[in-house]
Amino acid sequence: MYEHIGQLFKMLVAGTGAVTGYVWGGWSLPLHLLLWFVVIDWLTGWGAAWMNGELRSRKGYAGIARKITIFLIIALMHLVDRVLGEMNYFQNTVIFFYLANELLSILENVGRMGVPIPQSLRNVVQVFQIKSEEGEKKTAVKGDKKDEAS
Repeated sequence: MYEHIGQLFKMLVAGTGAVTGYVWGGWSLPLHLLLWFVVIDWLTGWGAAWMNGELRSRKGYAGIARKITIFLIIALMHLVDRVLGEMNYFQNTVIFFYLANELLSILENVGRMGVPIPQSLRNVVQVFQIKSEEGEKKTAVKGDKKDEAS
């Protein structure tokens, strides 16, 4: 009987891997980091709301929907990149944008909880913002070159 559970688990893992590979082009380190940022942002947001007496289930559900939408947008950008030659410009730009956004949100939540934030952590946000802007510039330059060729 327990053999079937093992088989079912293996099928579930294989299916998840196949879907992940198709939808996001594999599970990259930036995507993995974004998943952690999203979870930590949600948890710190929940903690800050709880500590300040602002905890509302409707806001929590809306926050979860926003987090899911982030990964849907990244999946969409992966498909756009595949159409344009699999260079991952759009997907990586969007991931770095959301990394900066989520880290900034985490820092805001932690600040609302009364925890001091070191300057070095604030500098990390700037690095992600610069990476996001660099990706946007590369994408714009590639788009301009394609327009000139047409």
